[in-house]
Amino acid sequence: MILFSVFISFVVLQRLMELVIAKRNEKNMKLRGAIEYGKEHYHYIVLLHIGFLFCFITEAIWSGFTLTPFFTVLFTLYVLLQAVRIWTIRSLGMYWNTKIIILPKAMVVKRGPYRYLRHPNYVIVALEILIIPLLFSAYFTAVLFSLLNYFLLTYIRIPAEEKALTAQSNYGDDFAKTPKFVPRPINKNR
Repeated sequence: MILFSVFISFVVLQRLMELVIAKRNEKNMKLRGAIEYGKEHYHYIVLLHIGFLFCFITEAIWSGFTLTPFFTVLFTLYVLLQAVRIWTIRSLGMYWNTKIIILPKAMVVKRGPYRYLRHPNYVIVALEILIIPLLFSAYFTAVLFSLLNYFLLTYIRIPAEEKALTAQSNYGDDFAKTPKFVPRPINKNR
């Protein structure tokens, strides 16, 4: 139970810190003339993440905080994801946000993990939604919220984000050959 309490405290604190960064970036971007898109679906994203944490905590308590036999491997992967998360946030700098906030006519960021994928942040979140509950044998949460996240991202969030980016920036041109979720080997002859 102590391990679970420390872990969930870290996850919640991390999410709160990200919201602080996102709010600061939102304020700075809007002062520069940025426009917010996807307001109508953002509350679904918030509900998904709150529901995920609630369901995970409930299932972990119900299962007696049982660690998976693959805890070491999954925890190592989780730690690696946190490094990639920091790389992703730092790569976008002031453009990183939990909302779709676009600065018209700005050049899209194509550095860091964005050289390899269009949506590395969504890959990280999807893997976390799977891995976090699996660490404590919360299989129902892992499956249910992985599916909910998949549908929300695939059918609502990513289309809205790509439509806004294409309309307001050079996204369509710069990311036309960049895969969305699974990186391809880099062709050094390009």
